[in-house]
Amino acid sequence: MTENTPTCCYHEDEGFSCSEPAGSSGLCYWHDPKIIKNKPEDIHNLEQFARNGGMLRGLALKRAKLPGIDLVRHHQKVGFDMTHAELYRADLQGAHLFNLNLHKASLMKADLRDSNVHCANLVGTNLLGIKWNGAKIENISTGKKLKQEMLALEAVRVGEKEIARDYFEQAEEIYRDLRKAADREGLFAMSGDYIRKELTMRRHQMPKYSFHRIVSKMIDLFCGYGEAPLRVIGFSMGLIIVCAIFYLFTGLSYDSKIHVFQLSNDFVSNLYLFFNCIYYSVVTFTTLGYGDFTPIGFSRAIAAIEAFTGSFTIALFVVVFVKKMTR
Repeated sequence: MTENTPTCCYHEDEGFSCSEPAGSSGLCYWHDPKIIKNKPEDIHNLEQFARNGGMLRGLALKRAKLPGIDLVRHHQKVGFDMTHAELYRADLQGAHLFNLNLHKASLMKADLRDSNVHCANLVGTNLLGIKWNGAKIENISTGKKLKQEMLALEAVRVGEKEIARDYFEQAEEIYRDLRKAADREGLFAMSGDYIRKELTMRRHQMPKYSFHRIVSKMIDLFCGYGEAPLRVIGFSMGLIIVCAIFYLFTGLSYDSKIHVFQLSNDFVSNLYLFFNCIYYSVVTFTTLGYGDFTPIGFSRAIAAIEAFTGSFTIALFVVVFVKKMTR
């Protein structure tokens, strides 16, 4: 390249710039969105461009035909950086994209069938409409929230309900596609995470404070839509302690004597009483009913509620636990 040859005008606010020779558009071949990369030699040329240290950030590969391309940075811990790359409807069937950094890129409606996307960074990436059939997606990183999910939450913040609903629908579709892909690959833990997020996106589309949305939220908090057995255990322990506190102040009967919290009692006596209330709460929650302690007054209502909730919760835990263990 001579001194008078213009260079590509692609530049990012982060400070990255392309130094390749520019065409008539002012952009190089790989950053020019008007050039469709569908020539047979484009696959080899792009692989060489990457290995020679070419600027991969912001590549314009819209509708590119790149089946089987190898963009793996071999013998390196860090993969190639394709941040902000545009891969709308790109044909990447059977492509090798291991450890590729696609942060804030667009893979919208890209064909990733039978491709290797292990360990790829897809945080902030547009994943809508991707064909995942046969793709190896183990250890991919999509971040805590999808791009559409963040846009939806921002739309909710500014009061744009219809826009927010549309983005939540897109996020639900993406999570559903990822969940199906994870199921096909036998990645059941990943699939469980995605189904929870899928159902969360569906909940956000429901009218605020509606009955179905409240029920959906309660199921999420209670058991993570059947994917979080530890939440059931946490709820059980919390209920036992809360009910024990109620028993402490409403009183229990033991050996024809009323045991209830009193300020006149010394600390050790009240502490011993609280432990007895914990014991009675556990017995009631598990519906064992030894009969040594009996509820009195308002304690009867608390005991009835705890016994009913306990039997339901134990059954639910068994279902959720078995579901997780048999996957």
